Amino acid sequence: MKRIVLLVLTNLAVMAVLLITTRILGVDRFLTANGLDTTALAAFSLIIGFGGAFISLLMSKPMAKWSTGMVIIDQPRTPDEAWLLATVRKLADQAGIGMPEVGIYEGEPNAFATGAFKNDALVGVSTGLLANMTREEVEAVLAHEVAHIANGDMVTMTLIQGVMNTFVVFLSRVIGYVVDSFLRRGDNEQSGPGIGYLVTSIVMEVVLGFLAAIIVAWFSRQREFRADAGAAMLMGRKQPMINALARLGRLEPGALPQGMQALGITGGLGKLFATHPPIEERIAALQAL
Repeated sequence: MKRIVLLVLTNLAVMAVLLITTRILGVDRFLTANGLDTTALAAFSLIIGFGGAFISLLMSKPMAKWSTGMVIIDQPRTPDEAWLLATVRKLADQAGIGMPEVGIYEGEPNAFATGAFKNDALVGVSTGLLANMTREEVEAVLAHEVAHIANGDMVTMTLIQGVMNTFVVFLSRVIGYVVDSFLRRGDNEQSGPGIGYLVTSIVMEVVLGFLAAIIVAWFSRQREFRADAGAAMLMGRKQPMINALARLGRLEPGALPQGMQALGITGGLGKLFATHPPIEERIAALQAL
């Protein structure tokens, strides 16, 4: 419950900061009695769309730690922790990135990578993953996450999300204004848009938001194929990653915190909205390399 409250409060704080920013810059006043100021609306949409995405990216590491209850490995206390750190360090060196922070959290089999910068990232591994896989399979999963970092997938997905957010904010309000103008044709009042604008813009934001989510999920699935190939390259062969995926297909995947799902090792349900391709497709893609 604490984690849910923290997530809600964080999102509200981010939105408040963005709205205050648009008010200070004066771009939130895109609706006037004389019509729609598209330049101000474009600026407003960019700030809301990209601002929220990049603030979330910058906060991704602390949010991941708080939401999972992760324990960061500073000084290894067990041989397993020492192996985990040494393995991530080896893979990071091979990929040409700085050593990520490494943490373990309680949960069913899963792992993820997050962070705003290649040389200051975080790799999280669940206890379920460590308990249910061989070391070679765990190394393949770690290589997959390191490949995500080396490929810059966190920033790439943030940019894609920012573009989608911007279009959703902009188009929903333009469509709302057009519909409202049609409904108010012949009205001599110059008081600006009415209820038609409010209702239409909200409905369109929801509809366009679903379409944007489908596009973002498609890009995420392509990054997963690339990270799988990157893991095979870092491991020097593809079989360990194939074995890891096959085992994950037989295990019950653990849930990841919101915002971490796109860069985890397993994905959600629903083909269009899934951030990860089906396990069978990922294995087939690796076998075809």
